[in-house]
Amino acid sequence: MHLPKAISRMLLLALPLGGVGGGLLSCSDGLVDNKYSNLPARFSFWPVNSISQLYTSCESMGEWCTITLSSNGSKFLFTKADGSQGEANREALDGYTGFYMGLGGFLVGLPNIPEMGETYSVVTCYDLACRNCYEETDFLVRKLTLQENGRAYCSRCQRTYNLNNLGQVSQGETGKALYRYRVYYGNNTLSINNK
Repeated sequence: MHLPKAISRMLLLALPLGGVGGGLLSCSDGLVDNKYSNLPARFSFWPVNSISQLYTSCESMGEWCTITLSSNGSKFLFTKADGSQGEANREALDGYTGFYMGLGGFLVGLPNIPEMGETYSVVTCYDLACRNCYEETDFLVRKLTLQENGRAYCSRCQRTYNLNNLGQVSQGETGKALYRYRVYYGNNTLSINNK
């Protein structure tokens, strides 16, 4: 007997997944991982070419920088893996853009490997906090250290993340990829806006 396609699909969806004793998969099972985090993040900067560390990270494949606030909160700091740093007064930007720095700040760069199915790389932004430490330790924010060759390292859990490959763990215990935020780069402007 041949069943209509709609009925066949409903029957297939009703079957338990995962073998004996398995149940239907849901988003809460952790098996579905969205490309972008739902955490709030908002930051806008213009002109990008006024900060060489940020400009290089947005224009050169495989280059990355962190974006954080200074210890007294008066400046935005743009830091490369080699320690070179640019800065901008927060007051100059804060009045018209507002900002929310995610959990620990941002990692911004142009991956040297295009995402699967894409022909070229686009500027990408990750949270500077170690996602695995945050989720495994009741929301402890542990900032990563930016390393050469598009790597970020967590001194607490000793995982290394590959920023050029979707922020996935490349060394250490397996775990989730870094939180990723929506970002736009064009007309000499960088805009991170996840909400």
